[in-house]
Amino acid sequence: MNSSTMFLCRRICRRFYSKTINDIQNENPSLPLTNIRVLDLTRIIAGPFCTMLLADLGAEVIKLEQPGSGDEARKWGPPFINNTDMSAYFTSINRNKKSICVNLKDPAGQQLVKDLVKQCDVLVENFVPGKMDKMNLGYTNLSEINSKLIYCSITGFGSKGLYRNRPGYDIIAASIGGLLHITGNPDGPPCKVGIASTDISTGLYAHGAIMAALLHRFRTGKGQKIDCNLLSTQISMLINVGANYLNAGIEGKRWGTSHANVVPHQVFKTRNGYITIGTGSDKQYQDMCKVMNLQHLALDPRYLTGALRVVNRETLCKEIEAKSMEKTTEEWLLIFQGVSFPYAQVNSISQVFADEHVQEIELVKEVSHEKYGPVKIVGPAVQYSLTQPEIRTPPPTLGENTDYVLGEILNYDAATIAKLKDNKIV
Repeated sequence: MNSSTMFLCRRICRRFYSKTINDIQNENPSLPLTNIRVLDLTRIIAGPFCTMLLADLGAEVIKLEQPGSGDEARKWGPPFINNTDMSAYFTSINRNKKSICVNLKDPAGQQLVKDLVKQCDVLVENFVPGKMDKMNLGYTNLSEINSKLIYCSITGFGSKGLYRNRPGYDIIAASIGGLLHITGNPDGPPCKVGIASTDISTGLYAHGAIMAALLHRFRTGKGQKIDCNLLSTQISMLINVGANYLNAGIEGKRWGTSHANVVPHQVFKTRNGYITIGTGSDKQYQDMCKVMNLQHLALDPRYLTGALRVVNRETLCKEIEAKSMEKTTEEWLLIFQGVSFPYAQVNSISQVFADEHVQEIELVKEVSHEKYGPVKIVGPAVQYSLTQPEIRTPPPTLGENTDYVLGEILNYDAATIAKLKDNKIV
């Protein structure tokens, strides 16, 4: 047994015996990150989404918040859950976590974080570059305390470059990174995506990077620093649009629901709504023409190949929409059953959660909180055959787990805890 494996075994044993009965009952030993502890110094969306994914996989996530106010997303409403002070927004990205309030401006609060780092495997933070260093909580300082620490920093623009010190939100990175320029109708203004897609994607990047770093540490015993930022994430998400420009000099533009390189691949009007049709191959295109009774389009020399359909998209899609408007969305859904090409109705959000398929896969979960009552949450999107992520606890109230963290994890005595509270450190 190498030193890294021995270290992990000792940590697992120490943590198991230090947990209370309630904590053990909230754990599932089959989950892959059970006995991995994460110190979460993030707020808003990207960081909390990342740490929630780690928590779903079994990690114990300690969410460190500002005393009195906490994560700004707690107040991002209405709506609020059951007329309480917890926003629905906050519940969507903070399940399975424990909350502790710490004043990081005070040296005693900074020391508390250092004590926690000794007991943690991962730290995730999303302060502007240099802020953690000024508090002596940067990677250089903390890695001296715990050399096996995986330290993930999530910023707007990274730790170098002209924009490094600028605050960054999803829409800011989406603006600089080109997403707003290529989103919306062709004759309309720049348009944002309906969700914080850049934030969420950055959280996914960070989650995957942390998992990879944990594997690296298991092999080598070494921790490391990870840097993720919204702008780099957004530019990486340009995929084919970025490649089109870099390799062919083609400027990206707004296509509405259409696709720059595949036609037809968009939303079409029906008699009572909209339906989306995508044909990624000549065979799928031919199948679409057949089932929609548009055989003349299948034979038209202007549309025989994918490249020709891209060049002649305007006339082709005009004919397809003229046909799609002859029937209702429901009628087209019946006609399209069993076809080779992808298709879908355009659902409202209420229709999404009423959808028979969505209900059958049981993606929506409900958990109950003693203060907030029942809370509905969209559960983990990935299915595992042996280690299925789960919702064990609802999002915490502000500072809900302070006593647990100080007493059970840090083993502070009652007098020390009382002093920290009296001095407004926690």
